[in-house]
Amino acid sequence: MDKLLIEGGTPLAGEIAISGAKNAALPILCACLLTAEPLHLTNVPRLRDIATMLRLIEQMGVAVTHDGANGVVLDSSGLSNPLAPYDMVKTMRASILVLGPLLARHGEARVSLPGGCAIGARPVEQHILGLQAMGASIHVEHGYIQAGAGTGKRGLRGACIVTDMVTVTGTENLMMAAALADGETIIENAAREPEVVDLANCLVSMGAQISGAGTDKIRIRGVERLHGATHRIMADRIETGTYLCAAAASGGSVRLTGTSAAYLDAVVDKLLDAGCDIVAERDAIRLKAPPRLKAVSIRTSPYPAFPTDMQAQFMAINCVAEGSAVIRETIFENRFMHAVELIRLGADIRIDASNAMVTGVERLQGATVMATDLRASASLVIAGLVAQGETLIDRIYHLDRGYEGIEEKLGQLGARVRRIR
Repeated sequence: MDKLLIEGGTPLAGEIAISGAKNAALPILCACLLTAEPLHLTNVPRLRDIATMLRLIEQMGVAVTHDGANGVVLDSSGLSNPLAPYDMVKTMRASILVLGPLLARHGEARVSLPGGCAIGARPVEQHILGLQAMGASIHVEHGYIQAGAGTGKRGLRGACIVTDMVTVTGTENLMMAAALADGETIIENAAREPEVVDLANCLVSMGAQISGAGTDKIRIRGVERLHGATHRIMADRIETGTYLCAAAASGGSVRLTGTSAAYLDAVVDKLLDAGCDIVAERDAIRLKAPPRLKAVSIRTSPYPAFPTDMQAQFMAINCVAEGSAVIRETIFENRFMHAVELIRLGADIRIDASNAMVTGVERLQGATVMATDLRASASLVIAGLVAQGETLIDRIYHLDRGYEGIEEKLGQLGARVRRIR
């Protein structure tokens, strides 16, 4: 199992390019299941989760052709096996996103209940209830979601769906299913995340009729068929935020290209509060850190509020900031596991239920730590970059699920990082 060895103490400086967004690419890969014509995607990040999703749809009968380093052409005209088996699904929750498209076009699906990061319960009930409202017959048996709907006029039908909670993957799944349903579907309490908008833009380019993406009410008028298209995956806003935090914590100065501050208002505002100087360009962001950051309190909430996927990174920068801050996690009930590992590096953190009190210390000390989930891994990397001595991070396969070439990119910024295989 690979590990990451970091020798801390070097401020990050220079310029790197941000990759395509994992959380946008995964549902858009599944969108290929809605059409028999080729879907050409560009700016697809090279990540473990992406490779897993490609293998998953490939075993369903989708022809996958790689086009350069970050391009892929998907042809599902030979779709024949609407099955998502446990051994391919257990490490990645996003696999549930094949359910809606398979039902809409193929009329049936058998999808294993998904796995993913151990950050708390992430129920799929909203997906199931929404699809049932659209006429699907669904039951869970032996760990699998067994679903049927038929196709054409006998298949899914439009419905008004009000989700009990804001769910990104639920909104995406229902939106894809509704694209081929008979009649109009309205999703209320829909997720507003930019990745939902990116999926909607891709579906529209394929011939779908969608309005309201990016708001809490999305309307989809089903069409008989979708056609092929070419779509560029949006930049990864969480990767962008992670490198901004790494530069801020290390006292560095960086320019991130191929990205935008447009979807990062809450993160940028907190970095400004911490004392950073930030300049937003059309397709890039510059950050210059102060001699020492000021502690900033955060509260996670659905977009456009502060993202839960940036909580761990801000805990890391608060560990070495001046003053104390409270971090409140409202999305997942088990997302402070990185705190224990940060304490091993010398951080002053106290946990009380869904709140963490972080008091900054002058410096952290290198140690051996273990990554527990994707964003926790990023927080340990940030802490390792500022710690004295060497930090060894174990179980970095989590990092490979969401950060493309992280050691290479950090190396371009002057960090002393190497992978131990």
